[in-house]
Amino acid sequence: MPTKEGNILIVDDNKDLLLALKLYLKPHFSVIKTEHNPNRIKEHLQKDNYDIVMLDMNFTSGINNGNEGLFWMREVHKYDSELAVVFITGYSDVELAVKAIKEGAADFIEKSWDERKILSTLLSVFKLQKSKKAISGLKKKQKHLKECIDAGQDVFIGNSPEIKAVMGMVNKVAPTDVNVLILGENGTGKEVMARAIHRLSKRSDEMFVSVDLGSLHENLFESELFGHKKGAFTDAKTDRTGRFELANGGTLFLDEIGNLSLSAQAKLLSVLQNREITPVGGTKPIKVDIRLICATNMPLNKMVEEGSFREDLLYRINTIAIELPALRNRKDDISGLAQFFLEQLANKYNKKDMKFCANALTALKTQNWKGNIRELQHNIEKAVILADGPIITTEDLFLNNEDSNMIDDNCFNIMDHERLLIQKALTNCKGNMSKAAQKLGINRSTLYDKIKKYDL
Repeated sequence: MPTKEGNILIVDDNKDLLLALKLYLKPHFSVIKTEHNPNRIKEHLQKDNYDIVMLDMNFTSGINNGNEGLFWMREVHKYDSELAVVFITGYSDVELAVKAIKEGAADFIEKSWDERKILSTLLSVFKLQKSKKAISGLKKKQKHLKECIDAGQDVFIGNSPEIKAVMGMVNKVAPTDVNVLILGENGTGKEVMARAIHRLSKRSDEMFVSVDLGSLHENLFESELFGHKKGAFTDAKTDRTGRFELANGGTLFLDEIGNLSLSAQAKLLSVLQNREITPVGGTKPIKVDIRLICATNMPLNKMVEEGSFREDLLYRINTIAIELPALRNRKDDISGLAQFFLEQLANKYNKKDMKFCANALTALKTQNWKGNIRELQHNIEKAVILADGPIITTEDLFLNNEDSNMIDDNCFNIMDHERLLIQKALTNCKGNMSKAAQKLGINRSTLYDKIKKYDL
């Protein structure tokens, strides 16, 4: 026997009709809820999810103009504009029902009790409603997909023992649905690794949604992750789909999770425990099915001891921890990474057949790369842009020496000094964004913006 689908709310002042409809439709649909008082419609919609609302055209005795039914249909659509309304009409009300369809009703059935007509009408409306929801879900994801499409297929390159050990763990973990915490310094490729896990998982055909928590303002946390309803706050001019809902069925990547405030941590923990979200300004929870991957460069265990990170949240996100090695600890991979970035960037800037001279590759291997893979990539990009010929030399790379983090007494450029000061604060605080921001006298989101600005 096929699985029953579809939730229907029937609203009519005739209790005998409500009972008859419930008994007849119960074998064909998942949920049949009846209500004789239309004033309780909103209460039902807030409590449960429905695919169809069946409405009587007239509720007050002696009034047959259909205005009551139209009024309640508008109230239903104020709550959910996509909810299907099917009117229950008397034979003489057919013209009113046609008028109602023009105003937004999905269809109508007559009280003459033609069982086959009633069932076929409701099944057709439900199938159409199901298709509309699927299309709506695809449209929501399409916008996010367009934002990510240009990133292409990230490749995690390396043959060093360190990276082979990491990939060995990834190959074991990826096919499961366990939560993964990726640890590592800035620029070590944590998001690239998260995408690799997604591509190797059972959810690879679904969405990979990335959220940069470090650059997310506290006030926007709930709206960004859980979504919001139109009118929920001053600037909420339309409904917004949250990242959890976008990632439904796929993978949600929360980068820089160590930067979350304690209040935001509590909200996130509740969602992860219950596997449901409630948009800001909404009342109905939405079930979500996501694979969670988090990343940070901060010492979460130490933060738990200090009371700045919740221990129960750490346990929730830390089923498997994968630590990415710094580039200075996997120098055997530098040549391969450099060649990959050179080919990629030469194509981007239409400079074909570019190569490194032998000395340039040797020089790249001798650097400490405090900014790791990201710093290497940016360094090669500058070399590709500025090189006069097809061969990149050591001079083209503008490699920093050990004194490169010292401020030049003859330099009066404010941006240069700001970059070095931020670099110094990050080094002094061992990558702890909150402490570095505090030392610099700025908030964390401003610090994060400046890190991106200066490619740190």
